[in-house]
Amino acid sequence: MIEDNVFEKQNYSENHLPKEEYDNCTFVNCNFSNSDISNITFRECVFTNCDFSLVKIKHTVLSDVQFSNCKLLGLHFNDCDDLFLSVNFENCILELSSFYNLTLKKTQFKGCNLNSVDFTETNLTGSIFQNCDLKNAVFYRTVLEQVDFKSAVNFSIDPESNNIKKAKFSKENIIGLLGKYNIKIES
Repeated sequence: MIEDNVFEKQNYSENHLPKEEYDNCTFVNCNFSNSDISNITFRECVFTNCDFSLVKIKHTVLSDVQFSNCKLLGLHFNDCDDLFLSVNFENCILELSSFYNLTLKKTQFKGCNLNSVDFTETNLTGSIFQNCDLKNAVFYRTVLEQVDFKSAVNFSIDPESNNIKKAKFSKENIIGLLGKYNIKIES
């Protein structure tokens, strides 16, 4: 087990991260792109300015993990060990990633690009999408109870195919709930 370490400017695309348990570690300006971090455990870790593009994460444990200013293109979070999955994202690019059929209650997405992200059958109860771009994100049979979309943009959510009970929207973005009806809303 590796505890309380700081890893800076490491290129794990070339030199693979050792398969260990990482507790309370910080990774800064590290490149993980196209690497395989499957079967590695991260508990209470922070990743800042890291590139995780197309990383393999089969059975990876992400427990109380924070991602800040990271690039996470094409990640299949649904391949992770979902028992302890707890993540938060700030100013991250998560394009083309998948959270299919996961439980992500009270997850925070702040200032993130979530273009074409798959949230099909995901439980996002109590989550926050603060200043996030959700263009082409997929919400189908998704639990969105008490989710805060007030400052989110470009989303399209079908209220008939998703549970949106007590979700929060602003007057400006409510049109994201009406797209399927092909109506014009004029101000």
